[in-house]
Amino acid sequence: MIPPLIQSNVQFAHSPLLTFIIGLAIVIALLVWLDLPAFIGLIISAFLVGVVNTFFVQDFSAADAGGQVATAFGNGMTGIGIPILMAAVIGKGMLESGAAQRIVRGFQGALGESNSDIALLGSSSVLAVPVFFDSVFYLMAPLARSMRARIGRDYTLFIVVVGTGAATTHVFVPPTPGPLAVADQIGSNLFTTIIVGLVTAIPAAIVSGLVYGRWINSRLDIPLRDTMATSTEELQEVADRPTSELPGVLESLAPILLAVLLIASSTFVTTFQEVAPALASLQPITDFIGNKNVALTAAALAAAYTFYRYDDMTRSEWSDELTEALKSGGNIAAITAAGGAFGALLAASGIGDYLANALQEVGIGLLITAWLIAAIVRIAQGSATAAMLTAAGIMAPLTGQLTVNPAYLVMVIGAGGNIFSWFNDSGFWLVSEIGGLTKSETLKTWTALTTIISVTGLVTVLIVSSVFPLV
Repeated sequence: MIPPLIQSNVQFAHSPLLTFIIGLAIVIALLVWLDLPAFIGLIISAFLVGVVNTFFVQDFSAADAGGQVATAFGNGMTGIGIPILMAAVIGKGMLESGAAQRIVRGFQGALGESNSDIALLGSSSVLAVPVFFDSVFYLMAPLARSMRARIGRDYTLFIVVVGTGAATTHVFVPPTPGPLAVADQIGSNLFTTIIVGLVTAIPAAIVSGLVYGRWINSRLDIPLRDTMATSTEELQEVADRPTSELPGVLESLAPILLAVLLIASSTFVTTFQEVAPALASLQPITDFIGNKNVALTAAALAAAYTFYRYDDMTRSEWSDELTEALKSGGNIAAITAAGGAFGALLAASGIGDYLANALQEVGIGLLITAWLIAAIVRIAQGSATAAMLTAAGIMAPLTGQLTVNPAYLVMVIGAGGNIFSWFNDSGFWLVSEIGGLTKSETLKTWTALTTIISVTGLVTVLIVSSVFPLV
């Protein structure tokens, strides 16, 4: 018989895992079984996980359960509130002015209709180098919707390739912030990390975007639905317009180019000012204009102006249309922040440190260990960035034991941190709500592609590092 004190310590030691299991059961019951609206289900789940934490987490009171949910929700809105609201205006403006349709026709003219998925994959991959994943998805989702309206099919494929391009670059290729921060912690050479990141990202993007995307597209037909204050009828009307009635290519691209160039200016100055000290004088300016809140607001103004020019509306009607877009964006922002709050309350249980410490004791290779730590922390608490930084902090002191270049360690951490985005990840809800997908469709597309990217990335690193250790 286990003595009561030892039994209590064992129970306490395993409480984060118990909290995670309870949280998983709660969110599935509320969102899948009871089919509550996503925001309500996620907030209730976060509150209940907070209550569970009061039993297992030291210095976590009942008052903390409500307060921390509100704080985590507020922190989430701080990060995504303005960008999602402006993304709603960008989407509304680009879709209904015909700007998104004009870009789609440009893709088709250059590559042909049969290569539409390659065009979207390449575009989202390149855009994600200087820009966070969420910003890329805000900008590319209207193109995927317009492509579907133009062609009349393959929306599943278009959503998969847009998500793949953004997600793959997001975790593998500096100066994207995630792998850049991990490379800094690990002490990996930046140039080497970029090259290894590209070598890792390309196979992962091809397998998850094109191979899996085409496979799931043949089995799952996702229809266009009304979202971001734009109806399917309005999309189809724009798709049927002659090209002469659409905005020019440069004006159509203006919201995307403006957002990317502004954000990239900050990334460029921050990354290269050590090499070129004169750039430091520009940092106060680029830090302002390159802030995603400012950059996406500027992009929204460009999209809204084109919308006004190419739709026969009075100023009052135009203002009302933008207000409707903001209402839609507010709902999406609330759901996304609620998903982040649910993940934050799971993280407050200590599940990340618990799993990371448990895996650290497993006697397997360092690369696989790092991948497992990042992957399990990601699944447990939802945040890819938090999972990557957690794994990097644990593995950094062990880099001296590596028999390959540290850049490979950066890659497996990024791969692990990308795996299985589900209900506790704000990115899951962002894709679901902006793309107009059901929860089931999001699991079959977004969750599946993040997992494929993760596994393909790990396999690629293990193969390439064994042939080219670069030490």
